[in-house]
Amino acid sequence: MVQETLRLVCLPVSAHDGRLPRQYTLEGQGAKKDISPPLEWYGVPGGTRSLALVVQDIDADERVPWMHWVVANKSPEEKGLPEGFSGTGGNANAGGEGGLQEGVNNWKQPGWRSPAPDSHGHRIQFRLYALADVLSLGNKASAPV
Repeated sequence: MVQETLRLVCLPVSAHDGRLPRQYTLEGQGAKKDISPPLEWYGVPGGTRSLALVVQDIDADERVPWMHWVVANKSPEEKGLPEGFSGTGGNANAGGEGGLQEGVNNWKQPGWRSPAPDSHGHRIQFRLYALADVLSLGNKASAPV
């Protein structure tokens, strides 16, 4: 039996030729600004105990990518994150020890922080990891550089 490959999809980015639409950046207006984008994933490998998501601007600096969002300990049974997930209903660090957790971005804040207008042309990379364990990250988790 062939196992499906883990795939991460952001439909709004796919529909806009690989670019983040305005409402997911700091260029949006009013309530439609700096919103975490909706994500879907498929093909989670058997035996996965948790998922981790890292979103970074890989063109921000020559040496180190700029971290926009880190999510750890997402249940492998769930198939995505809805638009505006980050920061709504107290999601950041909501799970406590071993539960769902939004890590600290490069602005030193937990949750999603969108690209600034001067980042036009920068590539924003979304990476999803299937993990064999649940992470214990403490209260100020961040992605390694």
